[in-house]
Parts: sequence; structure tokens; C-alpha cells
Amino acid sequence: MIDLSTFIAGLPKVELHVHHVGSASPRIVAELAARHAGRSPVPADPDALADYFAFRDFAHFIEVYLSVVDLIRDPEDVWILTHEVARELARQQVRYAELTVTPYSHVSRGIPAPAFCEAIEDARKRAEADFGIALRWCFDIPGEAGLPAAEETLRICLEERPDGLISFGLGGPEIGVPRPQFKPYFDRARAAGLRSVPHAGETTGPQTVWDALRDLGAERIGHGISAAEDPELLAHLAERQIALEVCPTSNLRTRAVASLDEHPLPRLVEAGVLVTINSDDPPMFGTTLDDEYAVAARLLGIGPEGVAALANAAVTAAFLEPGEKSRLTAEIDGYLAAATR
Repeated sequence: MIDLSTFIAGLPKVELHVHHVGSASPRIVAELAARHAGRSPVPADPDALADYFAFRDFAHFIEVYLSVVDLIRDPEDVWILTHEVARELARQQVRYAELTVTPYSHVSRGIPAPAFCEAIEDARKRAEADFGIALRWCFDIPGEAGLPAAEETLRICLEERPDGLISFGLGGPEIGVPRPQFKPYFDRARAAGLRSVPHAGETTGPQTVWDALRDLGAERIGHGISAAEDPELLAHLAERQIALEVCPTSNLRTRAVASLDEHPLPRLVEAGVLVTINSDDPPMFGTTLDDEYAVAARLLGIGPEGVAALANAAVTAAFLEPGEKSRLTAEIDGYLAAATR
């Protein structure tokens, strides 16, 4: 029987919850910090970043995250970051990723929206040619910046509409940022054909998930782990097969859960919820997508067949055409058959 870590390393995967800036490798973050030396608190030494990325709580995580955002100063920075993120995902056998991008954070810091979108699109196309990975974009609202950010994010979506853009999201802190206030923006985005994928139920209770479903028309939920506290919500998610984008190590590092052994992943799966495994902000949290699959396997007590089922769940939840889903499922199933024969 194949070793599970070896199996995970070779498994074809889909990544549905991973942030653009949050995926910057220590090498890239250090290079950017060096370029902007004296204007940023971010260390220019890759070895010092582990301590810098030791988060006290979710609010501290947001503070540190935004300091890294400040390092992205021009379209060239955007292009390098995007291409490097694709390289790292492809190294882990990710075939398709929906990358959460926050254009407001960059446009408000002086990068024109057309130049930003041109940079990520050019990097997306180059990455597909270089690494064989397909990237798509979720443009999300940074919730901490309020309704002006929602308005500007929607404007960029509708006016620039890069070819890779498929969905509209809401990130940042949940506490003090009610989901219902963003309803008009999600209504307009959905009317324009964008899919709805807000964060909810990570650091707040099940009501935030209900709000995301009822007010924002959520088709998938970023995190959503507090749904485990509400049997009615679990039944609702399971019946409608509304996927949760679960990121176990992220939840630990931001103190959303006290320990991995207390993570509600097993309860979500037992309730029949469609669960996908994702990495969120992997270098910041000291993880990879491969690591997250290993954590999930341990928590769920599963082997290669169960891990392949999780990979197929991500395909099911992805905003892909049926033919692409069938192709990826066949690749995963073929890999499993070959590895366990």
C-alpha cells in the first residue's frame, strides 16, 4: 500500500480557498520587503518571517496581512506574485484554483484597476502555459474597509471584467462586519453572472452563515465551520449541497479553534455536508495544501480512498463546466486506481 503522504503529494487537486497575497512565499515576501526597505515593518529576512507570522488572534492576522499587502506597489509586483503563487500550487499537483483576489487593497494604494487586472490576467495565462494550471479569480470585498470598498470592488468587477473572473466574495474580519449590509453589492454581482462565495462562520457563529446564505445568495461558504453548532444549518447545507471551504490549519493559527483535535471537520462530514479542503494563506500559516489534506486525513481517519473523495468533492464544488469536472474526476480516480492496485 502506498504511503499516505506520498499519495497526497501526487494526487491531482483543486484549490478553492486560497488568497492571492496570503500565498506569497517567504522568498517573495522577503524580496518585496527588501525592495521597499525602510517603508515597511515586514522583515526582509525569510527566516524572520516565521516569527512575524505568529498571530495573536484574528485581528493581529489582519494587521500583518495588510502589511504584506503594502509591499505590492506596482503591476510588476502583482505579476510576480501571481506567477509565483501558480508555480507553488502546480508543484502540489493543483490542476485548477480559484484564487481570492482583493483588488481594492491594491487600487487604493495607487495601482490603477486596469493595470492591476492586466497584470493578473497576463500572469494567469503565462502560468497556464508554464505550469499547466488553470487559475480563476474571486474578487472579494475587504470587509474591514466597509461599503466604499464594496462599491469599488463591484465597479472593478463590472468595468474591468477580466476573463478569469468568475465570482464575488467577502473577506476580512467577521466580528463587527455584518453580512447583510453587503446584500445590494452581491445582488448586482450575481445579476452580472458572478457566483457568490463570501466568508462566514469562521470566527462568528452560525447566524453569520445563515446571513451569507439568505442575504448574499452564497453558493459556497468560505470556512463556515461554526455551522457545526446548528443542526438545522447542517441539514440545510447537506440537503442543498452548499460546499464549505474548510482550512483547518488557518482556523488554528487565527485562534478560530483551540486545537486541531477540536476542529469540527469530522462533524461537518458526518452531517453529510459537502466539504472541500483548502490552504487559505499557506505561507503565513506555515502550511501547504498537501499538509491540509494530511491534517484532514488524520482528523477523519481516512486513507487514500477517502482522501481522493475529498479531492473529488472540490471538483464537485468548483465553478467549472461539466466537461472539465468530468476530466478532473477521471484523473483523480485514475490516480487512485493506479496507486492502490
